[in-house]
Amino acid sequence: MRFFTAGESHGRSLIAFIEGVPAGISITSDDIRRALARRRLGLGRGKRMAFEQDEVTILSGIRHGLSMGSPIAIEIGNTEWPKWTTAMSPDPVDGESKSELTRPRPGHADLAAMAKYGFENARPSLERSSARETAARVACGEIAKAFIRQVSGIEVLSHVVQLGSARNEPATRPVPSDLAAIDADPARVFGDSSEFVEAVEKASADKETLGGVVEVLAYGVPVGLGSYSQWDTRLDGRIAGALMSIQACKGVEIGEGFGFASLPGSQAHDPIVLRDGQLGRTQNNAGGIEGGISNGQVLWARAAMKPIPTVPVGLPSVDLSTMEPSKAHYQRSDITAVPAFGVVAEAMLALVLADALHEKLGGDSLSEIRRNLQSYEENLAWPVEH
Repeated sequence: MRFFTAGESHGRSLIAFIEGVPAGISITSDDIRRALARRRLGLGRGKRMAFEQDEVTILSGIRHGLSMGSPIAIEIGNTEWPKWTTAMSPDPVDGESKSELTRPRPGHADLAAMAKYGFENARPSLERSSARETAARVACGEIAKAFIRQVSGIEVLSHVVQLGSARNEPATRPVPSDLAAIDADPARVFGDSSEFVEAVEKASADKETLGGVVEVLAYGVPVGLGSYSQWDTRLDGRIAGALMSIQACKGVEIGEGFGFASLPGSQAHDPIVLRDGQLGRTQNNAGGIEGGISNGQVLWARAAMKPIPTVPVGLPSVDLSTMEPSKAHYQRSDITAVPAFGVVAEAMLALVLADALHEKLGGDSLSEIRRNLQSYEENLAWPVEH
């Protein structure tokens, strides 16, 4: 199972394309619309979230609410397109565009992309490197979520654990039934978010932006996804790469991750116990993965998002049209997008798990893959909790 996206931030639309989805998976346009609405959640978002809507059109691969086993293509229309028809016209236009950007923004792809592709301004690169592209990922991720849920009951969720200097480390991790409450919280925090709200209000007053950390979890993952056989088949490596690919992500850890560095081995690893005839663990520092393979425990990972580099005060830069010192271009920006970052992380985790699950079980239809999973779990040499 693999997916691709196409489109620019201010273009006519984004396109999400996913192939390898078996026949019989239940998915509708409304499911995808609800997923995209979750991506717009959270305090600290800019005005664009209010006026720019996501118009969902399923172009292929789904009939009467069920996948057909053929490639699925989805268009996410941009309601603001009429304002950008000249600046983003695919055909030549007369006159000079007012959207030429020659003052690259530190922290963005602007300067490196201009050098790499030979652009005279940053418009072509910022349009594609923009986090707007994640709307297409979320659409594909919703299909992946439907697949893993309907095959094996896997549920994916996320919550914010840090926003700027504000942190929230709940005594217990949230479970799937907590997701509605998390989404209802202004910061998508599992617990008290008052410090997070204060941090965003202060950043707004100071004309600053904030980064943070999200935790993403998957419940019900069966033992045996992934492999230690090659570097690119390890499940933890695939998850880390998927999360790191999200715009503005600068750090990923699986389970305790960097926390392992300060623990002695006797405390770090997860003891194996026998409970009611099944093998289980007394803790889950490994984050549900050992040796590149899912071990039946709850899978959890954390990803760190840097502060949004489009800072209202304008960071120091150089105007490449004059080679004079200048301030970086600023039009508008979120104060933070960390709550939405968690929703995108869910999509990427679901896509990796869907690919690994399909790889493990095979099959062309939902019913066939379910039979394969049942046979696999019934014939495990040792029954493992999950």
